[in-house]
Amino acid sequence: MRTFALSVVACFALAAVASAANLTSGPQQNEGVGAFEVKKVAGNDHDGVKAGQELCYRCMLGMRPVVAIFSRNPNEKLSRLMKEVDAVVDQNGDKKMAAFVNLLGDDDSALEAAAKKIVDNSGAENIAVVVPKDQPNGPASYKINPEAETTVLIYVKAKVVANHALPAGALDDETISKIVDDTAKILN
Repeated sequence: MRTFALSVVACFALAAVASAANLTSGPQQNEGVGAFEVKKVAGNDHDGVKAGQELCYRCMLGMRPVVAIFSRNPNEKLSRLMKEVDAVVDQNGDKKMAAFVNLLGDDDSALEAAAKKIVDNSGAENIAVVVPKDQPNGPASYKINPEAETTVLIYVKAKVVANHALPAGALDDETISKIVDDTAKILN
């Protein structure tokens, strides 16, 4: 019976890996990232945008190197990702690197409360947290997959260099390291 249980667990783990490998979400490598409207709700106190302000954050960042995170689950792993990306942004201020997190869902009030909590938990000082006007999946032109719990777009000059589309539970330490490693692609 124990062998059967371990086999079932192994099958689910393999299925999750296969699912993550096959999940497509957001603009893909070499595709452009377009404009979309958001409301800034927390974070990055020195970007010139006040909490509550509505704008195209993507437009404001222009051609800069950017990490844009779309998340349906502002949990401890997202907090860890934010902390790691924040450190990279801080180290690359001379290159004007930027990052922002888009919280996705149906309840804007709950997303705003979660935004403040995730900023506090992560300690991130250089990352704004926004809520896109298009919900629950973000801007339609971005085609954020409803099955993706987290989609990370790493882009420069408004063109995607790396994309990480992750199903629920796939944002782990190894994946966070891969995302952080991919930021080097926009800093050259």
